[in-house]
Amino acid sequence: MLPAPTDTDRAVSPALGVVLLVGVTVAAAAVLGTAVLGQATALTEPPPTASFEIEAQGDRVSISHAGGDAVDVRALRIEVAVDGEPLTHQPPVPFFASPGFHGGPTGPFNPETDPGWVVGETASFRVAGTNDPTLAPGARLTVDLFDGNQLFASLSARVT
Repeated sequence: MLPAPTDTDRAVSPALGVVLLVGVTVAAAAVLGTAVLGQATALTEPPPTASFEIEAQGDRVSISHAGGDAVDVRALRIEVAVDGEPLTHQPPVPFFASPGFHGGPTGPFNPETDPGWVVGETASFRVAGTNDPTLAPGARLTVDLFDGNQLFASLSARVT
């Protein structure tokens, strides 16, 4: 027959369970903390510092990189508005064929070109008549450029 367990023998399992549970919790917290801090660092990176010139003729919008940092168009988001009203279909940069736009854009907005938009390069796209509102002569066109969610340029021109 086995000897009867003593009080010291019975306390080993619960104590071991608590130690394992604390260890798993600390490891999970370390992994989660590293992930959160890594994303916070990515969010604090400054957007590019650059200047641009915009022109709108008929249905064509042309944006020239006039100076400053190169812009990676893969991280670029564009919001276009006519007289303060956002287009129904926004240009997904880079793109080739997209609803609300004629054909493919030119320059770095086209996926077949270098994704780095540098000084001296012009990118353009044509807004289709199926997009709303349309680019009518005299309308105020506004184009906001974002690096991820950070606005870094707001451009405006009258449509000619």
